[in-house]
Amino acid sequence: MKRREFLVFSLVLFGMTGSLFAADADPTGTWKWSVTNPKNNKTREQSVKLKLDGGKLTGTVPGAEGKEIDIENATYKDGEISFSVTRERNGQKVVTKFSGKLEGDSIKGKFEGERANGKGQGRDWVAQREKA
Repeated sequence: MKRREFLVFSLVLFGMTGSLFAADADPTGTWKWSVTNPKNNKTREQSVKLKLDGGKLTGTVPGAEGKEIDIENATYKDGEISFSVTRERNGQKVVTKFSGKLEGDSIKGKFEGERANGKGQGRDWVAQREKA
């Protein structure tokens, strides 16, 4: 019986330790990823600058003419991150939503947005933290 109790205790402790590490992780930094357009096979580099301050997540992405665009609806808790970016294209607002899990110097998840025909599209998203 003691062996079984030790095993249960070890599993609980391991689970709690994993949660603590996730809670201690900080997404602050510049994150980069590539997106390839399936129509023309062109790849674009994208980035987001994130800052976690007192539990509040903020950030920016590069916009047109060197302007920064603030991210919106940003949340970060227990290693889970989400935010959205609103851009204007041809006079219309286009919203892209990002979500993922912070794992060391990577964020792995999905992003989704609307195409010109109004239908949504989603893709996998893997961002790497830029080394300082």
